[in-house]
Amino acid sequence: MKQSSSVERLLAELREELNRYSEGEKLPSSRELVARYGVGPVTVSRAMSSLAAEGLVVPRPGAGVFKAAARRAVVPAGDLSWQEVALSADPPQAAADVGPRGVDASGLLATLVAPSPEVIDLNSGYPHAALRPDRALAAALARAGRRPGTWSRPPVEGLPELREWFARDIGGPAGSLAASDVLVSGGGQSALTTALRALAPPGSPVLVESPTYPGTLAVARAAGLRPVPVPVDTDGVRTDLLADAFAATRARLFVCQPLFHNPTGAVLSAHRRGEVLRVARAAGAFVVEDDFARRLVHADSPASPPPLAADDPDGVVVHIRSLTKATSPSLRIGALTARGPARERLRAVHVVDGLLVPRPLQETALELLGSPAWPRHLRTLAEALRQRRVALLAALRGVLPDLVPQRPPRGGYHLWARLPDGTDERAVVASALRHGVAVTAGGPYFPVEPPAPHLRLSHVGVPGTTHLEEGVRRLRRALAGDAAPAGGPAGPE
Repeated sequence: MKQSSSVERLLAELREELNRYSEGEKLPSSRELVARYGVGPVTVSRAMSSLAAEGLVVPRPGAGVFKAAARRAVVPAGDLSWQEVALSADPPQAAADVGPRGVDASGLLATLVAPSPEVIDLNSGYPHAALRPDRALAAALARAGRRPGTWSRPPVEGLPELREWFARDIGGPAGSLAASDVLVSGGGQSALTTALRALAPPGSPVLVESPTYPGTLAVARAAGLRPVPVPVDTDGVRTDLLADAFAATRARLFVCQPLFHNPTGAVLSAHRRGEVLRVARAAGAFVVEDDFARRLVHADSPASPPPLAADDPDGVVVHIRSLTKATSPSLRIGALTARGPARERLRAVHVVDGLLVPRPLQETALELLGSPAWPRHLRTLAEALRQRRVALLAALRGVLPDLVPQRPPRGGYHLWARLPDGTDERAVVASALRHGVAVTAGGPYFPVEPPAPHLRLSHVGVPGTTHLEEGVRRLRRALAGDAAPAGGPAGPE
C-alpha cells in the first residue's frame, strides 16, 4: 500500500527499532516519537496503524503500544493433489441441461426488511445502532480518506496488509495461513456466493446443515445446485449422517457454521471437528466454513475453538470470515481463504463476480483494525450481547418457558425456539406482527420439509433490554390468540 514518504521513513525506522525490543515491551509514547523523529502526530498515528495491521505491535487502550509476540513460521502445506479430482470430476447430471435456476430469497429478505417504528424487532440479522462502533468507524473512514492512494485501484486479491491481518486472525498463533491464501471479499455473503459457484458445477449436490442459514440455500439454488440436508443437534452437525450423505450423493461440497450456528446456536464439539475434516477428506470434498459469528462471542462464553481452517494443512477447508456483523451492515469487508488449485478457481470467480472490492472500504477496515478502538469495541459488544441474551432468556422463562432452548448459546445474536407440534408458525409470525413484534419463522431455515415448527428470536435489533422484555410480552399475547394488539412501542432504556 502506498504511503507518504514521511510515513514510509518512520515505518522503516520503527521496524528496525522493534528488532531491539523484547516481546510485550512497551514502545515510546506518541509524544516521544514525535520529538525523537521530528514528524507530526498524524504521521506517527498512521505508522502505528500500519504496524498494528502488520501484527508487529499491539495497542492497549489506556496503557500504550507494545511489541507483539512473534508469529511462528507458516505450516507447510499438506497434500493438495486431491483437489484436482474434486474440481474436475463433475457428476453425470452436471453435464445435462439443469434448466432455469430458481432464486428464492424470501428467507434472506425476511431478516433484512426493517419493520415499522412501532414494532419491536426480534427478527433482525444486524445489530442496532446502539451496538455499532459508529464513532470509531467515522474516525477510521476519515483517516482512510487521507491516506495516499485511497481512491486508486486496489490489488485484485485485496490490500496486502488486510490479507495479512485476516491470515493471522484465522490461522491463529500457529501461523497456519499465509496472506497469499486470502482473498478480500465484499462481505460474507459475497464470499459464500463465490465459494459455491467456484467449487461445484450446476446440477450437483451440495451438503448443508439442517436447519441452516437461508442465505446458503438461496446461493446454492441460484447457482443451480441441489441442497441436501444433514441434521444438526446440540453438538453441531451429525457426522455419522454426514458420512452417509457423502456416500449417497457423491457430493464434493459441504457448507457449515461450526461456531454459534445460525439458527440453532450450536458449537461443533471437539470430536466432531476432527470427524468433519476426516469424512470430507475421505470423500474428496471441500468444507466451506462460514465463520460468521467469530466476533459475536458473549462476555461469559468459554474460549472459542479455533476455526477448522486452522487445523487443515491439506486444503479441505475453504474459510469465510467477515467484519460486517460486528461493525456495520455497510462495512462489507470479508475474507475467503483457501489453498492450492481451489484458491486459483476462487480467485477467477471472485474477479468475474465483483472485479474489485472498493479500496476506501478496505482502507477503512485497516484503520479500524489497527486502532485501540477495535479491541475496546469488541469488549463492549461482548458484554452487551451477554446482557441481551440474559434479558431475553429471563423474559421467556417468565411468560413463555416452553420456548427456552435446551442449551442457550453464549455467542451469536439469536435464540432458536421450538413451538408445540402442530403450530402454524407462519400464523404465529403474522399474529406477532399484528401485536407489535417481529419474529422469524423457522421453515425457511430447512432445505426440505421442517421436522417441527420453530421461531428464531434475535436480540440485537432493538435499542436495549427493556424492548426485549416488552417484545416477549407481545409474543405471548400473539401465541395466546389475544385479538387486541399492543399499542405503541416499548419505552426507552
